[in-house]
Amino acid sequence: MMSIPQNPPPASVGKVNVELLKSFILYTVASTCVGVMYIQWTHIWMLRAEMAEISQRFRPLETAGKGSGICCDAAACCGVSRYHRFPERQTRGHGRDTRDVQEQKKRRHRRQTEQHTFLHLVPVSSQSYNNHDTTVLSWALGQSRGEGLQLSGDTVTVVTEGTYFIYSQVLYKDTTWVMGHVITKSLRGAETKLMKCLKSMPRNTSQPLNTCYTAGVHFLESGSTLQLSVPRKSAEIILTAHATFMGIFNI
Repeated sequence: MMSIPQNPPPASVGKVNVELLKSFILYTVASTCVGVMYIQWTHIWMLRAEMAEISQRFRPLETAGKGSGICCDAAACCGVSRYHRFPERQTRGHGRDTRDVQEQKKRRHRRQTEQHTFLHLVPVSSQSYNNHDTTVLSWALGQSRGEGLQLSGDTVTVVTEGTYFIYSQVLYKDTTWVMGHVITKSLRGAETKLMKCLKSMPRNTSQPLNTCYTAGVHFLESGSTLQLSVPRKSAEIILTAHATFMGIFNI
């Protein structure tokens, strides 16, 4: 049997396939470009919307700046600080700063009034009361600061109440076998002995010298008074500033 030869595909068919491929590629590229442009346009639109919102926010300040000579460009703000861009923050910050300064002044004044109050007293004379078997010392100001304590003769009056450190020393020249003194607080007619000091005197009667020192911390009410007394009448005391003294200061 004789075979019938098959006819090859015409050349026009191959050309058609190439044209279709080119068209598909061009369509794909065009679609991609359109998609990219759409995404970029969307971003640009969003940025424009944000800029419009920012311009709307700064427009009142820009209007106010035109009449006052303040440069208020919405984009660059012309170097205006954040306090000018946001006046409400400036108002709140100014009020807070003012309160802080006032509180600092009050605390500083309170510290100066309370912590700097002190008296250091030196002896002037002694007065003996035979009916009470007591000798009372009168004082003069050696050093002082503040107005929380006031001296009047033999008593110290507390003006500003608070916690105070009290110290005292007396130099005795007495033949009595034991000497000492008492610091008494008086308030509204009631007396309270805050501190006592006792010291044995030497047996050598030719030079019977000895000192007695005491100190302590006490709360003193406003209006109370302090007095140093020796529970001996006609007590022999050395009235020199380096030997006999009394002091009070706020802590």
